[in-house]
Amino acid sequence: MNPINLRVFYLDGHEEDVTAIAADLVAFEAKFDLSVARLEQEIRLSHLFYIAWHVLKRGGLKEDFEKWLETVSIVTEAPEQKK
Repeated sequence: MNPINLRVFYLDGHEEDVTAIAADLVAFEAKFDLSVARLEQEIRLSHLFYIAWHVLKRGGLKEDFEKWLETVSIVTEAPEQKK
């Protein structure tokens, strides 16, 4: 499975791209009791928000999930980067 690339849009107007790796995907599966392989069929916004938050938390974000959500407008799939 390839890493999952997401773009976080914040209420203050800035954007941030994040890449979910194994640690984030395993945390997702533990939290939602849902295989990452089933995301395409059963995707929810909360799934995308959680994965993006977990990436940021792993990178040093101190806010808990609920508090962080209050700063976010939306999370979408990030555009593919050209090689």
